[in-house]
Parts: sequence; structure tokens; C-alpha cells
Amino acid sequence: MMSRYSHYLSRASAPYFIILTSVTALSGLGLIMVLSASSVKSFEQTGSTYSIFLKQLLFLAIALFLTRVASRMKIDIWEKLARIAIPLSFIGLVLPQLPVIGKEINGNRSWIGLGPFTLQPSEFAKLGLILFCAFQLKKFENRVLANPQREFSPFQLIMYLLPGTGLLLVMIMLGKDLGSALIVMSIAAAMIFVSGAPLRHFALISFGGLTFALAFIITQPNRLHRFQAVLHPFDPEVYKFAGWQTAHSVMGLASGGILGVGLGASRQKWGNLSEANTDFIFSVIGEELGLVGTLIVLLLFAALLYGIFRTALHTKDLFSRYVCAGIGAWLLFQVSVNIASDIGVFPVVGVTLPFISYGGSSLIANFLAIAFVINVLRRDPEVKAEIENRRQVRRVK
Repeated sequence: MMSRYSHYLSRASAPYFIILTSVTALSGLGLIMVLSASSVKSFEQTGSTYSIFLKQLLFLAIALFLTRVASRMKIDIWEKLARIAIPLSFIGLVLPQLPVIGKEINGNRSWIGLGPFTLQPSEFAKLGLILFCAFQLKKFENRVLANPQREFSPFQLIMYLLPGTGLLLVMIMLGKDLGSALIVMSIAAAMIFVSGAPLRHFALISFGGLTFALAFIITQPNRLHRFQAVLHPFDPEVYKFAGWQTAHSVMGLASGGILGVGLGASRQKWGNLSEANTDFIFSVIGEELGLVGTLIVLLLFAALLYGIFRTALHTKDLFSRYVCAGIGAWLLFQVSVNIASDIGVFPVVGVTLPFISYGGSSLIANFLAIAFVINVLRRDPEVKAEIENRRQVRRVK
């Protein structure tokens, strides 16, 4: 049995099928859990238990269409997009600050109002940052190779990324979106790490980013309460401000047991758990599907990240390698922050669970990122040959 699996994983096309399978499973589970977690909220808002679910279904259809298009785009087009990624992301992040179209939700002004729908540009800015960083790192590496006699310092490499990253961070913080800011800083740090910069420089940058985030937390009372909620969520003084979010999330996970209370039977979603269909959907999974359900989610994410990072390691194109590594880091950090918030070991910062949480902007941005990885795999001659052989075998059968 082990030799069979090792033989399968040794194939060049293994990451392709692993990524497709894990994303399909996560998205399918996401639809089911959005329907379950949003039914109460949906009925309160519209009188129908299906309205939020149907929106998510529409978002998924749009995401799949865009993925099909993006996965077939030439790499030259992706590189052209990388050149203008920062200006496009900047324009997108400016729009929520405008008085007419900008929309504030839960104290954050990070959304664009589009009638019954909202758009969150910061989700697309994350992918834009990855494209920008990958293009800049490729340019820096080519410069180093073209000048073998010249010595380049890590500081020069960092300066290739700092202006664009700093601009996006400033705009995101104007919208008071600490969660997206943390992910953006994490992506930038990861890109510097995979570029081969010395660990001391990476550690220094990481320390600076954490210091900045901590300063932002302790200078804002509502965010300070969220930080306190990690330590004492059930304390009466903390609970009434922000502890109730973490407290009810932990209660939901704890009450699920091994197999859960049953699909659709969550108690916490009945008004106790804030944003049950977005930020805290992992808690609903734990309550309804139990430890088994949460472990399945973790295994699916682990498989997806394995496929993405393996693609990054095997591709020979510098730009593609950096983008795939950046996408893997983005999903890793976002999944980690969301789950850590739900289990009560990290402050609640409003970060969604990729492919599972409700939200069109997040879902479409995640699928576009996967489209790039699929694009890289489809351009690999070995992968292409194995996929074609598989199709021919199916036709014969």
C-alpha cells in the first residue's frame, strides 16, 4: 500500500491532481457549511434560509469561470499583470475610502458597495502583492546574475519589495483592516525568506512587523479587548466587549466532541456566535462535524499546501516559482490565523477561512491564486504528458 502511494506521489502530475481534489473538496464542504452556518442569519435578513447560500453559489460559479480563463493564460500576461499589480491594487484600496461607494462594516472601511453585494479589494491586493514581489525578485536575481563581479547586499533586495508593500500596507491600515495587514506583512516576509535572504534579516523584518502589529493593537481599545480575550475570554469584564466571540467559538468546538452534534444542529449559530458563516465557520464545523470534521479540513489544507509548495520547488521559471511560494505562504498564514482565532489562541482579526468561509472577494481571489498554480503545472511537459495519457486511458475504458 505504501509503495503504491509513494509511486503515485513520485509522478510529476501528482501535485496537479492533489490540488484539484483538495480545492474541490474544500469548496464543496464550504458550500455545505455556509448553508448550515448562515441559515439563521439569512432567515432574519431576508425571510429565506437560502439567500446567503445562493450568493455563495453564484460567487463559486464566477470563481470557476475566472479560474478556467486564468489557468490558460500565457505566462507573459501574468508578468504584465505583475508590472501593474501595485497601481491596480492601490486604486482598488482607495475606492473603499471614497464617501459614495465605500462601505464600513464592523468598524472597518474596507468594502465597496455594489447594491446587494460588496467587494473587498484587499483580498485581490494580496494576490497583487505576490505577483509584484515575484516580478521584483526575478528582476533582482537576473541583475545579480548579469553582474557576477558586483556584490549585492540583502538590504538592496529588501528595497526592491519595500515601496510596493509599504504602499499597500498604508492603504489597508487606512481601512482599519488589521487582519489583511497581518497577512500582507506575512506574505512579504515569506517572499523575502524564499528569496534566500540571510535569516538574521528575515528575523529582523519579522520582529519589526510584529512590533508594528502589537503597537496597533494596544493603541486601539477595541483591538486591545480582542487581545485580552485570548487570555481571559470568559472574564465578565472582557466577555462583554470582545471575549464573547472567542468564548462562544471555543464552546462550539468543545461541544462537538468526536463526531459532532450533527450537520445543521449547531447551537452557537443562533445568535451567540458572531459571523458564524465567515470568520468563525471553523467553529461551526467543529460543533456540527466534531473533531473528525476539523481533522478532515486540516488534512485537505495540508494536501493543498503540499501540492502548491511542491510545484514551487519543481518549476524552473523564477517568476512562477516565487508566485507559487507566495501563494502557498498566503494560504498557510490565512488558514493558521483563522483557525488560531477560532480556537482562542490568537486575537480575532477578521480573517476568513480560504475556500470555506462565505465571501465572494475571498473566494474569487483564492481561486485566481490556484489558477496560477494550475497554469504552471499545465505548462510543464511531464505533467502535460501524464494528464494526456490519463485522458486517453479513460477514453479507452
